[in-house]
Amino acid sequence: MSAIQDVIGNTNIDGTGRLHRTIDWTGAFWIASGVPALVLFSIGGIAGNVGTFAFMIWILSMAMGFIQSFTYAEIAGLFPNKSGGASVYGATAWLRYGKFIAPLSVWCNWIAWTPVLSLGCSIAASYILNALAPIPAADSTVVQTWLAAHAGAKPEDAIAALTPAIRTWSLISFHIPGIVDVALNATFVIGTVLMLAVFAIQHRGVLGTARVQMWVGLVVIVPMAIVGIVPLFNGAVDWNNFSPLVPLAAPYEATPGSWNITGWTLVLGAMFICAWSTYGFETAICYTSEFRNPAKDTFKAIFFSGLLCIVLFTLVPFTFQGVLGLNGMLATPIVDGSGVAEAMSHMVRGGEFVDGLLQMLMILALLLCIMTAMAGSSRTLYQGSVDGWLPRYLSHVNEHGAPTRAMWTDLVFNLILLSFASSDAASYFTILAISNCGYIIFNFLNLNAGWIHRIDNGHIKRPFKTPTVLIALGTLFSFVNAAFMGAGAKVWNPNALWMGFGAALLILPVFWYRHYVQDKGKFPEHMLDDIGLKGTDLAVRRAGFLPYLTLAAGIAVVLVTHFVFTL
Repeated sequence: MSAIQDVIGNTNIDGTGRLHRTIDWTGAFWIASGVPALVLFSIGGIAGNVGTFAFMIWILSMAMGFIQSFTYAEIAGLFPNKSGGASVYGATAWLRYGKFIAPLSVWCNWIAWTPVLSLGCSIAASYILNALAPIPAADSTVVQTWLAAHAGAKPEDAIAALTPAIRTWSLISFHIPGIVDVALNATFVIGTVLMLAVFAIQHRGVLGTARVQMWVGLVVIVPMAIVGIVPLFNGAVDWNNFSPLVPLAAPYEATPGSWNITGWTLVLGAMFICAWSTYGFETAICYTSEFRNPAKDTFKAIFFSGLLCIVLFTLVPFTFQGVLGLNGMLATPIVDGSGVAEAMSHMVRGGEFVDGLLQMLMILALLLCIMTAMAGSSRTLYQGSVDGWLPRYLSHVNEHGAPTRAMWTDLVFNLILLSFASSDAASYFTILAISNCGYIIFNFLNLNAGWIHRIDNGHIKRPFKTPTVLIALGTLFSFVNAAFMGAGAKVWNPNALWMGFGAALLILPVFWYRHYVQDKGKFPEHMLDDIGLKGTDLAVRRAGFLPYLTLAAGIAVVLVTHFVFTL
């Protein structure tokens, strides 16, 4: 590593400090190791829409995500001095073709990743509440004793009387018509504490974060692998749970459907929401400017993270479905995530001790997801600010090289989302769907950034050059993803697509303020240093009208599929 690159990696444009080059690809791998646990966020929701076809959704989505990652690996290699992920690297490809298109990539990546904090904290808080203040089951001894002492009472009366007060406590709650319920309850309070704990860990910088996540990752990944493998050998898998291979007739009803318009809509909706989890290992390239040797570390980080995800995103959904069956997968505790640990214990035929251990591991798994999300999304905000897309205050880092102002922004935004996610499962999936609209937009722009960079910046040496056939497949998949969003977002909320577009368009006033008010219409001079360009070079558009045709075609795919596929 040259002295010049060390200076670039550690000193910001204003001299206030920058991200530190302190990790290699294994550090990024462990930070990204929280991604496989994302399967636990939506495993029940996907099964609730496509039934026995659910395990195939995870396999197909993971295969797409792995192929797409090769495009991201190539464009990341062009920018050894940037962090923030593929959205930042891809934004520079679109900059020639529209000032307001490029920041959309960065913004949509952030709104896709940041809700992991609130959603993960919400589920983790549910586990903590279940451990400390459980709601008694209808067949429990305490309920039966209460019923014996209250002649004529019903089980639901006993459950209501015996439910700990903290489970129903709420400081304030209200409904936002057509969107979500809001509640500041016990889940919100516990989730806030968890979020602050993650912030404290990441305040020490990327090296400290990687070290913590290595140990937490090992504690979480190994049991997930065990849960994915053991049922295949202990006879717990019932092979009848994989047929008939058709979607459901209607969401969350254990009635097989058919491959009609409704069935395909549910399948596309499942592929849409699954992408939020299976594509997520691309976060491994968020740390390019923190790698000691980015030329070698960048590809290794995303490739090996992808291999880990292939194993776990295939095994875990398969064995869950094989053991629990359709009715088990549609149970409320699986759909909302609160009963996943108990199900895992059942899968390996564990007793009370194993159940308690898996409850603890589930909390750690969720914290791992949260740490991964905060590390990646805060760096997207940071680099977006350094490059002139987002407000200047986000470019600050502390003495440990942690982008603390971006982290605080993540935290405050997610406290708001946590008040939604802590209310009910419907609000949870609404947030997930809106967030994933941003993720699909990000993927569309950046998969196409691969060929745009090839045309406009083909002369630049690439540490890793993806086979052209994979660039072409990534481009094709960008339109397939657009179809997933157009057809599938409505499955989770009738207005999710339009709310997702609205959330994406919020970048317009944000970018306008930064570019035209703070920067007087000019981008920072260092923004394109990695590829040796100046502002005047942006006028040369070798791709011609193709990027605009691509955008128009993508919008057309979204709209056509939205109106063709209906429930």
